[in-house]
Amino acid sequence: MTAPDLFDLSGRRALVTGGGGGLGGAIVEALAGAGAHVAVLGRSAATDDAAARVDGIAVRGDLSDRDQLRRGFAEAVAGLGGLDVLVTSHGNVHAAPALELGLDDWDDTLEVNLTSVFELCRLAGGLMVPRGAGKIVTIASMLSFQGGFGAAAYAASKGGVAQLTKALANEWAPHGVNVNAIAPGYVKTALNRHIWQNNPARSEAVLARLPAGRWGEPGDLAGAVVFLAAAASDYVHGIVLPVDGGWLAR
Repeated sequence: MTAPDLFDLSGRRALVTGGGGGLGGAIVEALAGAGAHVAVLGRSAATDDAAARVDGIAVRGDLSDRDQLRRGFAEAVAGLGGLDVLVTSHGNVHAAPALELGLDDWDDTLEVNLTSVFELCRLAGGLMVPRGAGKIVTIASMLSFQGGFGAAAYAASKGGVAQLTKALANEWAPHGVNVNAIAPGYVKTALNRHIWQNNPARSEAVLARLPAGRWGEPGDLAGAVVFLAAAASDYVHGIVLPVDGGWLAR
């Protein structure tokens, strides 16, 4: 297989959740750019815009609602005519000191960032495992490795995503299904706006630690996503791949 073939997604059917967000939008464009037919599942109007940019399928649904999640997944798969790739790029954060974090916010974070990821992976696995092929890419975080500041629920959820990814890889790798995660570093998205826009001191501290010398941009994840969705990663199972500008190396 030639190098271009290793990263060619022509004919592959990909579902991206949260594709209307900063990371999700870049992931949608990367997969489509590699040849995949993409469906975007999310709750905001940006879902429609992201799908329209790549001539894809837009499905609206709130992933914190389990019934909407299942309906949205089924609608997306039906529109694609099957499923080869799932990328779970949705998520939220309730930034607050632990002593001030309400249980409602804790529950919402775990539901959106972890439980819904498990259910989406399980739905995708139900299609991929019997077929003996498929790629699942979850989105972990630097807080899958570290505790962070003022984000206890988010750190717990993303630690869970990393471990869930490994657990599913152990079960599904023998059936030809690759389950891996990408751990973005500090990327300029709405999810991190509470740092890079609203907390200059923390933002500067982050920047000072980054060997790359800059915050990440959503497009910096494009190559990693295509790699984990393509034939190039057929023998890669259960990794949590940092795309972090060298943050963990410092």
